[in-house]
Amino acid sequence: MKNIVILISGRGSNMEAIVHACASEGWNARIAAVVSNRPEAAGLGFAKERGIATAVVDHKAYSGREVFDAELARVIEGFEPDVLVLAGFMRILSPGFVQRFAGRMVNVHPSLLPAFTGLHTHRRAIEAGCKVAGATVHLVTAELDHGPIIVQAAVPVLPGDDEATLAARVLSREHVIYPRAVRWLVEGVLREEGGVVTHTGGESQLLA
Repeated sequence: MKNIVILISGRGSNMEAIVHACASEGWNARIAAVVSNRPEAAGLGFAKERGIATAVVDHKAYSGREVFDAELARVIEGFEPDVLVLAGFMRILSPGFVQRFAGRMVNVHPSLLPAFTGLHTHRRAIEAGCKVAGATVHLVTAELDHGPIIVQAAVPVLPGDDEATLAARVLSREHVIYPRAVRWLVEGVLREEGGVVTHTGGESQLLA
């Protein structure tokens, strides 16, 4: 059985979606732990209520990113992760940390990468006049929001949309594709070659 460790900073709605999918779909995996950099993160309560181990590595208690990352990695390794999931984890991780978990760490980004890396994705998509927006699950690399793409979901940008309405529409799709990508990692059905990820069983990597 594979161990999944999820990192959060807040409510962790994608974490909740993954926990529910793991249970309801009968993955050969367990959520080994939910770890947060914020002691007040609401998602910790959700995990505790379901008997999932939790841990806090408060970034404010460390003198710098490298020291924090070293302690975070130590705590994570204690749960023997096969898959490491960033679910609203609001810290930029050092290249050394990323390398340590390379190939088994994933993130979801609220845009159709490579478009709109970084922050304020929904505002930028609306301002650019995009007719389609979406979300991307990708393997994490040292270059922010540039890792190999596992799966994407597209949603329309509707007349009258603002950041909030578009964000809600995109988030609902994140809750579908993120569990799907994590399940694929658990099943070992993804192959990455030359920066391109393919599903060896031919499942669609686009939710439209």
